[in-house]
Order: sequence, then structure tokens, then C-alpha cells
Amino acid sequence: MSTNDYYGYALTQKMQESISVSESTMYPVLRRLKKNNLLSTYDEPYQGRNRRYYKITAEGKRQYQMIQVEWQEFKKGIDKMLGDGKADE
Repeated sequence: MSTNDYYGYALTQKMQESISVSESTMYPVLRRLKKNNLLSTYDEPYQGRNRRYYKITAEGKRQYQMIQVEWQEFKKGIDKMLGDGKADE
């Protein structure tokens, strides 16, 4: 999602490639991210209906990058604790 816009169902399908998540879980999360100005939405017509697309905002990108850095630091610590040897990379 950091580079592409997705409509809700497609985003759920994309997420399910990595983790088990239902639409009933995704939509409240998407609404919360929008409320916190991390996502914006727009509607596009599709086969006589509107699809709501979600797009990451500039603030959302900043938060995403910050979380990535924090995750890498956390992962390094876990790898070091488990003796993975990759912690020094």
C-alpha cells in the first residue's frame, strides 16, 4: 500500500497473501487509519457502483518509515538473542 492505492476487498486479498485477516477486521482498521490522517479515500465508479480506494498520506508514509526502522531494530535484537549471527549486519 505504500506505493499503490487499493479498494477494500483487494487490500484484504493482498493482506491474506501474508496473514489471515477478514474484511470485518480490515474495514475498522482502515477507518481508524483514515481518522488518524494516515490514509485518505476516494471513490471510483466500477460496474455501476462506486469502489472506495485507500491511499497512504504523507503522514502515513512517515509513520510507515518510522515503524520499519523500529521493526528492524527489534528484529536485530531478537536475532542476536537467538544467536542468528545476522544481528551485526
